[in-house]
Amino acid sequence: MSPFIIGILSATLVVAVTGIVIALLLGFAGEKFKVVVDEREAAIREMLPGNNCGGCGYPGCDGLAAAIVAGKAPVSGCPVGGDPVAAKIAGIMGTEAETGKRQRAVVQCAGTCEAAGSQYTYVGPQSCLLAKNHPNGGAKTCAYGCIGFGDCQKACPFDAIHIVDGIAVVDKELCKACGKCVAACPNHLIRLIPYEAEHIVVCSSKEKGVEVKKACKAGCIGCGLCAKNCPQNAIQVEDNVARIDYDLCNHCGTCKEKCPVKIIS
Repeated sequence: MSPFIIGILSATLVVAVTGIVIALLLGFAGEKFKVVVDEREAAIREMLPGNNCGGCGYPGCDGLAAAIVAGKAPVSGCPVGGDPVAAKIAGIMGTEAETGKRQRAVVQCAGTCEAAGSQYTYVGPQSCLLAKNHPNGGAKTCAYGCIGFGDCQKACPFDAIHIVDGIAVVDKELCKACGKCVAACPNHLIRLIPYEAEHIVVCSSKEKGVEVKKACKAGCIGCGLCAKNCPQNAIQVEDNVARIDYDLCNHCGTCKEKCPVKIIS
């Protein structure tokens, strides 16, 4: 047999043996280090709506499914799916789902283009976060109000929030209370409240009454009449602005009736 043929056969043998050794090592490593996936995780993932909004506090639906199986998140952890999805997941996990209260986002500002004026003409990117870095926190006369460039609208994965007459407005029927808009607002004007809540203080200014009226026609003057007359002690004035405790509120409407500037809507 010629040396040339012997060389080819030797090389072929070496390659074959090397391939077998690598295959055996990969098989051993795959078996040794394989990640066992709980079947419940896949089943829960199928039940989740798939929006991957992050409203649950985890990186998407896959992250929440893994957390539920690991016992790090409740079966009712998906704010989008609500009670119906929680009940299905509870069935998979063999537990009972706690019935939660549906929530919705509200924008605590009524400073429309008519109510709140402008101090100057803003020139720059249409971003609330960037505009806030300009003098007085933006062009509006109220530094605490809605800047109106729609960072919250861009963040909402459900098309539930839009800019209307210079301020953000939430469609409560479309809102899933994921919290994306809450995180996106640089002035912290957006709050999650119970879906059935009937009264909202639509102002977040911390200025005193006189300064509020100079900046906006629709601002809370911090007079405290709402708090003094609330039979449930469910509303208090903090930092010159009224705030409702919805755990105590019984929706009687006294605060709205007593408010002299009608900022409780």
